[in-house]
Formats: sequence, structure tokens, C-alpha cells
Amino acid sequence: MISRNLIQFFLIGLLTLWLGACTGVGPATNLFRSASPHEQYAQSLKEAKLDRTALGTDWLTASERALGDSLRIKVPYRESGYFPATRAFAVGYRLDAQRGDRFLVRVETQGHKATQVFIDVFALEARGKTSLLASSKADTNILAWEPRRTQSYLIRIQPELLRSASYTISITREPALSFPVQGRDGRQISSFFGASRDAGRRRHEGVDIFAPRGTPAIASVDGIISGVGTNRLGGNVVFLSNNERSIRLYYAHLDRWNVANGQRVAAGDTVGFVGNTGNARTTGPHLHFGIYGFGEGATDPLPFIRLGRGPAKQTLLAESRLGDSVRVSAARSVVRSGPGSDASVLQELPKAALMTIVGGTESWLRVELPDGQTGYVASSTTETVSRPLRRLNLPTTSNLLDAANPSAAIIKTLSPGSSVDILAKVGSFQLVRGADGQTGWLTLSTESDGQTRR
Repeated sequence: MISRNLIQFFLIGLLTLWLGACTGVGPATNLFRSASPHEQYAQSLKEAKLDRTALGTDWLTASERALGDSLRIKVPYRESGYFPATRAFAVGYRLDAQRGDRFLVRVETQGHKATQVFIDVFALEARGKTSLLASSKADTNILAWEPRRTQSYLIRIQPELLRSASYTISITREPALSFPVQGRDGRQISSFFGASRDAGRRRHEGVDIFAPRGTPAIASVDGIISGVGTNRLGGNVVFLSNNERSIRLYYAHLDRWNVANGQRVAAGDTVGFVGNTGNARTTGPHLHFGIYGFGEGATDPLPFIRLGRGPAKQTLLAESRLGDSVRVSAARSVVRSGPGSDASVLQELPKAALMTIVGGTESWLRVELPDGQTGYVASSTTETVSRPLRRLNLPTTSNLLDAANPSAAIIKTLSPGSSVDILAKVGSFQLVRGADGQTGWLTLSTESDGQTRR
């Protein structure tokens, strides 16, 4: 009879040969050019019939399960994590984004071998549906992405199979467009989108950026000048169209123009000079800057040009702690959907409850519970399981299990009088360590007098 280990070894060898012999992301590269690298990789698993194995099935299942993850973060954010070669891994991070944002997602790995990590961005639609919007290129662990709508999104991170590595993910936000006034930034904006105008008869359809007369007003993006002229409200105006984003930029109150209709410009080119023409003659020189979607009305330009929030500054979790088992040290702790005390509560844990660190920061650990639930717990409410809670002498024969489950496999049978250290609890099970250092699970109950018996 062929052993399970030999079968697994054969499957790992087959997968390595199949995927390693391919250029790009797999043998389906030429057949499925429109698919994302993640989808092409999944197809290569199916072509090799590895989707029928536990290894391949777990990878595909993990990728789908990550789309339902409730982990929620605020950008800029970074955390460390770990994925083992022996287990399929994927994680999804939810965030809120505005049209006009530009996100940079970077995953850096440290391992014995180079590891490809698939980065995919999904829009979260009604009734739990998701739609793929952007993916990192094959063999790159970085993705720049701009949302086209203001809503919630999910970023899924999943490595290829058969690779172990610790990783750091960082997500930062920058404006999608350059600031439209030379030498100025968001701090010089003094009037915002939606402000009342003409005693409430209309709303401000842009932002006002004050600067000395003659300051260059610059193209915020590559595009084509689609209008140069004068109107009653805006005075001297310029329209700049950007087909990539389906938007038109509006520059108003210019002292004079510096472009012609139909001219192609690059980001940073001068389109005109700040003034106070039109209905701004009674105010100081400034640029009225607006954005209009093709076939749409005005949209708030602030997210497109406001200052970025800079790099993520969370203190990373020490690599040596990744994969460690910890227990609740406080009277109680809660598992939250995000790394902060304002995140929603997913589950409440009693003292001594066990969890495994799978990522996070120094202050907030991303943990996995024995039932598979993942979330964040405050690091200050946990402690290592290396120090036992107490010692127990078993009164009867007991089976040491490999999981906190009554149907789990038996590691070995402990004889009456065996001494074990109790390390943590999960429901009616307790994690113990024997005199030989072997750890496992026992089904135990506690008497009212504090004595523990089987």
C-alpha cells in the first residue's frame, strides 16, 4: 500500500514540475490572456488535475473564503504575517475608498525561495457579491490601484502553493492627480465642494486655491485641452480631458491662458495663470478647480488632489512571534474585525482561551482561533503559553488528541497518574504538555472545588 506521505510527495513534485516549467503564471497563459494572474494560476491547478487533491482544493477554497473575510483596516496600514508551505493561505482586507484616491499595495516576503504573491482588488457589491477590479502583474508583489467609485473594497492576498515565508503588507493612499497650482498643496484650499453660493441658490462645484496672481496653474494629469474660453462665472477658463479616468478638469478665474484647444499636455505643464476673472473680481486671485465625469455632473475634486497620509507607521510584529500560540491573560478579551478598539466585535474570549498569531502589529495581533475564526486582539490582553497554568495528575487513562475536537486523531494514550501541564483552554478541551514535552488536547471538566478530572 502506498503511504499518504508518498502520495503527498508525488503531488508536490507534480505541481512543482507543472508550474515551474511554465512562463508567466502557468500553462494557461496563452489561452487565457484576459484572466488575472490569480485566475491563470487557478486554471493551471485544474489543468494539472490538482484541484482534485486536498492541496489544490484547499488553495481554491482559501481564495474564496478570503472574499468573505471581515478584517477591516484604515489606510495607511501595514502588518507582518506568515504563510506555511504545508497549508493553503489567503487573507482579505476590507477598506473604504473614495473616487480620486490612489492606493499602493506592496507585499514583501522573506523566505528561502522567491515567492509569487497574488494581489487582487474586489468591489464589495450588494448582497455579498464581489467583482474583480484590479490585479498585480505576474511575478510582481506590488499593485497601484485607483477606485472609480466611493464604496467599500476588499484586497485579497494569496501566495502560490509550496512556499513558506514571512511577509509584510503595506497599503498607502496618495491623490490620483497632481496638485493644480504650482508650489501649493491642499493646505491652500479655502473653499470646498458643496459650499453654498448666491444665498443658497447654487452649490460650489469645485475647490478654491488661493495664490498670487500669475502663479502657474498646471495640468494635474496627462490629457487633451478640450476647451479654452470665457464665461460669466468662471472668466477665463480651460477644460482638460483625461480619457483614462473619464473626467474633465475645469480651471477657472485664470488671469490668462497658456494652451490652445486640442493641445495635448502632460502632467505638470502650465495651462494658465492664477487670476480673479469672471465673478471672482471682488476676491483675491485664486484658481477654481473642478472635476466633471464624462456624462455626469460635478464630483468632489478634493480626494483627487489632497495630501497623501504618508507611509504606514504601525510598529511591526517581531518575525519570531509569527505562528506562536498565545492565550488570553486578562479576565476576558475580544476578537475584533480590525486593529483598533473602535472595530466591531467578532467574538468574546474567556481567560486562558487559546489562539495562534498569524500576523498583525506589535499592538494588535491578527489571530486564528481553533474554530478557524480570524480577527484582531489587543496584544496587551495575551501571554505566551510556555508557562503552564497549573499541573494535573490524571486520575484515569486519557487520550491525548491532536485537535480540540472529540473526533480528532489520538496522538497517544496517557496512563493514570501521568502528570501534564495545562497550557490553555478551548471550550471543554484543554491544551496540555506532558513530561516528555508532547502537547495535545484532553477532554476535561473542572469540579467546583477547583480539582480537574476527566
